[in-house]
Formats: sequence, C-alpha cells, structure tokens
Amino acid sequence: MPPRPRPPGATMAAAPPSPALQPEQQRAADIIRLLTLYRPLLDAYVIDFFAEGLWAQLPPPWQAALATAAPPQLAGLLGGHGGGPGATWPLSLLAFAAAARALAFPRGRPGGSPRPPCHSARLHPLLRRHVKPKKQHEIRRLGKLLQRLSQATGCDRVVDVGAGQGHLSRFLAFGLGLSVTAVEGDGRLAGTAERFDHELLRELGKMGVSRNEGPPQRHQNPPNRRRRLSPLTPRGPCHVAGRLDPAAPWGEFLLPPDPPGPGPTAKNPLGGAGGCGGGQRVLVTGLHACGDLSPALLRHFARSPAVAAVASVACCYMKLSTPPQPPGCPVGYPLSAWVAGLPGHELSYRAREAACHALDEYVGRLRGESGCLRAHCYRAVLETLIRAADPGKKHPGVQTVKKAHALSFPQYARLGLPRVGLDPAAIPLESEAVGAMLEQQHKVVAFFSLTQLLAPLVETLILLDRLLYLREQGFQCALVPLFDPRFSPRNLVLVAARAPLGAVLSGLDGDSSEDGDSSEDGDTDMGGPEPPREGQTPPAPSAGHEPQ
Repeated sequence: MPPRPRPPGATMAAAPPSPALQPEQQRAADIIRLLTLYRPLLDAYVIDFFAEGLWAQLPPPWQAALATAAPPQLAGLLGGHGGGPGATWPLSLLAFAAAARALAFPRGRPGGSPRPPCHSARLHPLLRRHVKPKKQHEIRRLGKLLQRLSQATGCDRVVDVGAGQGHLSRFLAFGLGLSVTAVEGDGRLAGTAERFDHELLRELGKMGVSRNEGPPQRHQNPPNRRRRLSPLTPRGPCHVAGRLDPAAPWGEFLLPPDPPGPGPTAKNPLGGAGGCGGGQRVLVTGLHACGDLSPALLRHFARSPAVAAVASVACCYMKLSTPPQPPGCPVGYPLSAWVAGLPGHELSYRAREAACHALDEYVGRLRGESGCLRAHCYRAVLETLIRAADPGKKHPGVQTVKKAHALSFPQYARLGLPRVGLDPAAIPLESEAVGAMLEQQHKVVAFFSLTQLLAPLVETLILLDRLLYLREQGFQCALVPLFDPRFSPRNLVLVAARAPLGAVLSGLDGDSSEDGDSSEDGDTDMGGPEPPREGQTPPAPSAGHEPQ
C-alpha cells in the first residue's frame, strides 16, 4: 500500500503512530494499487487491438488460455462462477479477476421478478406517461429515499438539479407532495417538462382534483401492501432553466441555460424572495447528474448550510474534469485529500469512459454468445485499414453503425469509411489480411472482457473519492445500491446529510421487495463510444442531465 503522506515539516522520529485506516481509505488505496499494476490494460482502446498489437501485451499464459475460451467461459470468469466445462485459467488470471471483483463496490440484488413487467405498477398511471420502464423504476426508488430524507431532516423542499424532462420532479411533487424546484441546463428540456406538468394538471382537472387540495395522506405502516395507489396532489414542481456554477454561492448558483430555450429562467431561484425555494432549507438531488455536475452538487452541500441533505446518482465519468485545470476551476476528480495524496490515483479518459459500461449486461451477452460481440472486432479491423490508408488518422470519429453485427464486414466498412473522409472503393475490404483479422474475433472479445473486469473498480474509486471528501469534512454519508443493477447499471447513490442517516437507510431493504417492476430500455452499441481523437481535448463536461 502507498505510504500515507506526512504533514509538512514532520520527521520520522517526531511523527506519531499512524491511526488505523478507515475501510474506505484502505479500499481506495488497494484499488489504486491494482489499477496501477494493470494500467496498460486499463488504458487500452479495443479498437487498437490489431493496429497496436494489444494481444501480444498480455502474459503468455493468459494468451494461451483466453485464445481457446468460448464466450460463456469468459462470462464465468467475469461473474466469478468459474469457466464451465473445459475451462482452465492460469492462477495469475484467476487472482486478477478475484481481486477486481472483491474490491468493486457491491451493487446488490434487489428482490423482484427476474422478468419485470413493462411498466411500474407502483407508479400512478399519470406519472408513467412519457417515462420508460427503467426510469420508472429509478424515480420511484430515488423518490422514496428522498421522502425518507425529508422525514429525517424535517425539510420538504427538494431541488432536482439536472432534472431533464422532469420525471423525477413530477413524482416528488405530484406523487409525494414535496415542494420541488427542478433545475435543468437545457432550456428546451425545461420547457418540455412544464408542458408535461400542464398535461398532468389537465388530467387531474378532468378527475375533479382542485389545485387547492392538500397533498395525499402519508401512511407510515400501511396495513396492506397491495393497497390502491395514493392520489396525486395538484401542486407541481417549479421549473428553472439554468446551468450550475460550482464556484458561486448556493443562492446564486445558476448561469443562463445553454442553449436558451422556451423554459423559464431566473438568476437566483433558490435564495431570496423571488425564487422558487424562498431561501429555505432544501434537499438536493441529481439523477444521473452528468460529469462534473455530481461533484458540484457535493461541493454545494458541503459549504451551504441551507442544503440539509444530498442524494446523487452519477453518470458520464469520462466528462469529469481532472488536473491540471486553470486557476480557480475546481476539478471533478479527485475531490478528497486522501485519494489526491495516493500515488497513481490518476484516471485517464479511457479509464473513466470504461467505468460507464454495464458489466452485467456484457456478461449476459457473453453467456448468450450474442452476435453483437463482433462489433468490437469490426471496429478494430476498420481502425487498421484507416491507419494504413492515412497514417495521420488515429481514432477518427466513425461513430455508431446501427446493427453492425447484422452486416458483413465489407457492408460495415462501406458505411464507416466515408464518415472519416475515405473512399471504400480505394481500400481492399476482402483481402487475405482482413480475413485473418476477422478470424481473431474471439481474441478481441477475450481482451475486451478483461478490460470490463476493471471498469467497476474505476467507478468504485471515483465514488469512494466522493464519499471520502464528505467524510473528511465531518458529514454522515453512505453509498447505497439503490436500483436493480440488471436494469440500471449506474445504480449506486451517494447519500449525505447533516443529520443521522441510520433511520433513512435502514428501511430501504424493506422497500426493495416492491420494486421488481422495471425493465431496461434501448439498445447498447457494442462498439462503445469513440475515444477522443489524437491530440483532441475530450468533450467538455455537461452541466445538464441525460435526456429522459
């Protein structure tokens, strides 16, 4: 383990005995040690598999074992269930896989049906409109957590930062009776959220529900879990279009939206008489707050007594800002003094991008030997052809070719090459060399599987860094696997409060039995996001929310 940094001026003789490390500190240090050992694997782009000879960089015993491994055997290696009949792994590979699984933060397995229905039966039908099943699962679970935080802190005002189209805000306000300010960096999304609110209010009006009615009655211990859904309150959220300024005081933290849209704007929506929040204590949340938005929420909580608690679910780690940054510009990683003081804590763009992958989903594709697995090989072969045709092009932005796995390689290449300014007719797409690379698809899949083992470690390190940042300032906080990881890969929520969290977290397990009611939405492109182009700055962090 790297040595702990000593205070300036301290000597070996004068230094007091080091206190015992917190489990989180030890875990962060151990993760960094493991990532440092396998840095070349962590930072490798699978599209460089042939162009840079990545297979030859693996230890020879690993090459021999992986070269003959079938996808279901790789699934067993990733999932910790062995490799199935005929699988024999080198001890060093087994140790690597076991260490990676042991150090990654546990994601839980909430109860419920393994084949959930299309929509959440626990949400009012009016709150399901425009909301995909995965998001229904998330807003209900996070909403219940925020309701518990509200009860524990005595604070019923919530600020939903990066609110997107307002699905979470709508559930908190209409469904749970909380006072909600929804802040969104894209003015167009804020305008859409208001339109959805008006639709819901019109439906409530048809049902005879008046705006003057109070919030629904809350039952701490309902006698029957199969009771009817609670009625909706007609008080909707207050929407504000603006981007977060992490350096501004809490009451003045908004910048104009980008791009401007039809949604409402306000310079100071949370502090002062004119704001939606009225300057009172608030709970702050961000559901899949992108890039630097999540650490900005934590900074505002840490320095703003008006923020009673925060519940943050992160995403898009590759958009985090890292050192060096211009003076006065805070970084998104690392936040804590502990992680920043550990040698080797740095995370490349590629490592942070890998942390956004869904390991459980990839294991499922391996187990089912999905045809989607060939997309990585196609892109790696294409990268080799691109560099041969134009050595100045490295990691060009081919972007996603839809249903690439259903195409032959020549069909795929004829779609991809024009996107980087190359003529497919001038490049041999069915040569013997291309055929030899395509026959190595199983090696490409095996190599990518190893990188997937490290992805949860990177996410764990980033989230531990945030938790340690809050602990260093004396706050109670916890990382909770709130969503079902089968449907929501980014399922870890960081909860912090200025009050004890025991009562808030103790009842969450009891709620999970009610939540087997969501499903994953959308297709995942197995080719993965394109790496940044050579010499190009990674995409700028977004202060908004993933579109819902």
